[in-house]
Amino acid sequence: MSSEILGFPGIKDEYDIIIVGAGPAGALAAREAAKKGASVLVLDRRKELGAPVRCGEGLGAKYPEKFGIKLSPGAISAHINGARVIAPNLKDDIIIRTPETKGFVLDRKVFDKDLAKDAARAGASIFSKAEVYDLIQEGGKVKGVKVNFDGGKREVRSKIVIAADGAESVIARLAGMKDGVSTLYDTDYGMEYEMANVKLEENGKDFSDLIELFFGREWAPRGYTWIFPKGKDVANVGVGIGGLEAPNAIHYLHKFLADPRMKYRLGNASIIATKGGAIPVCQPLKEFVKDGFMVTGTAAHQVDPIHGGGIGLALNAGRLAGIVAGECALENKVDAASLDRYKKIWYEEEWGKFGKRLALRKVLEKMNDDDFNSILSTINDKDIDLVLEGKFAPVVQKVLVKRPQLLKVLTVLVNL
Repeated sequence: MSSEILGFPGIKDEYDIIIVGAGPAGALAAREAAKKGASVLVLDRRKELGAPVRCGEGLGAKYPEKFGIKLSPGAISAHINGARVIAPNLKDDIIIRTPETKGFVLDRKVFDKDLAKDAARAGASIFSKAEVYDLIQEGGKVKGVKVNFDGGKREVRSKIVIAADGAESVIARLAGMKDGVSTLYDTDYGMEYEMANVKLEENGKDFSDLIELFFGREWAPRGYTWIFPKGKDVANVGVGIGGLEAPNAIHYLHKFLADPRMKYRLGNASIIATKGGAIPVCQPLKEFVKDGFMVTGTAAHQVDPIHGGGIGLALNAGRLAGIVAGECALENKVDAASLDRYKKIWYEEEWGKFGKRLALRKVLEKMNDDDFNSILSTINDKDIDLVLEGKFAPVVQKVLVKRPQLLKVLTVLVNL
């Protein structure tokens, strides 16, 4: 039965802005553009927003307040007060409890829908199960989209199209952005199980309010394994590895689960959901815009290159894209030069930390398990806090006293 028979208005023929993808970046872009007074259409190919889940679901506490997002109780699976970093030997660990490590483990199915509801309340029109398969382009300028919706294909025109369709952004490539696909080297692959009957404590120590990051090449070549709590005895247990090893992700995750040293905590746990996906951990796209077109969030590779976390960065990138798009659409200034203000603002706000973390990622890749064991037995929580702030020199000096063979590898961090 068609939407017209039901009396549902459906999709109009033209909007100021069309956003492809209703994840965190797309939803925030829609909310901000609609608040500016632009007519906004959001199209998402999924039947259900927020599914399937493709990340560990962690979000720093600073983001909701900073971006005016009110988290509903159902969107919060666990409150996080810190992070625990564990050496490959599973003996040495560091627990960090700072404002930077406070946050939440989300229920993405609830969280993403809540963001979409906020965008709808601001005036955006949102449609799921609407697959954009091509762009309308005239004279090198993007003029709208071609979409499969409601049993048929149709064209919808707009002043601006924003691609917010995730790691494998088809829309950015259709727009001619050549670096829209990252190489396997610059891509991580994350796979995780949501598990029940997980022990979130050991030897009298309670880890239920901590995200835990386990470093060890035997479980995660060029990456790490994690336990993110989602309740009393429920957690996301996953592995993030380099893209070249992606076909072996399940092997490494199972190797971690089967490690005898993890038996107490994971030996009796059950798998209640399987999640995973690609994660670009490289430099952002060279260009964020062209005439009538913008790209944001994971689609623009705006993802933390150290831990692969993308929700917070996606929220900010989408917010900035939406503000600029809304203003430009209403002023009828949708050329690349006008839209490029979005890129300039993003770099002013994010690149200082992002660039240093990208350099740190490349340094960490060169280390082996003995290096990690030595480092994590040498430094403390204050040192990690300095590293997170991009202040590498004092920590490098401390590490080199015990591990001088890392001089060549670590020098690049001192020179940043």
